[in-house]
Amino acid sequence: QVQLVESGGGSVQPGGSLKLSCVASDFSLSAHSMYWVRQAPGKGLEWVSLIDPADLKLYTESVKGRFTISRDNAKNTLYLQMNNLKSEDTAVYYCAKDRVGGARGQGTQVTVSS
Repeated sequence: QVQLVESGGGSVQPGGSLKLSCVASDFSLSAHSMYWVRQAPGKGLEWVSLIDPADLKLYTESVKGRFTISRDNAKNTLYLQMNNLKSEDTAVYYCAKDRVGGARGQGTQVTVSS
């Protein structure tokens, strides 16, 4: 059974940074496309970033230059480094397996507010 556990969220002021983690169990995340997605209050699921098995990294336009996706294969962990956070980044962040709507964890809340 796929298990994904996100952590690292919190409350920060605009311009701040956070690093999210997603630990995977029962599968090797390096063999799969892994996504970070987010859901803001009252909105649908939004794709944020992707890393594929060939290490291709993609970002939605609004986070380019601010967010960095990475993974540690030895720890079977996916990361999202988020810098220069903005209020519009406020959302629950999830890691997802294989596709935007794929299996994901319980999420971690990111709140950006002054």
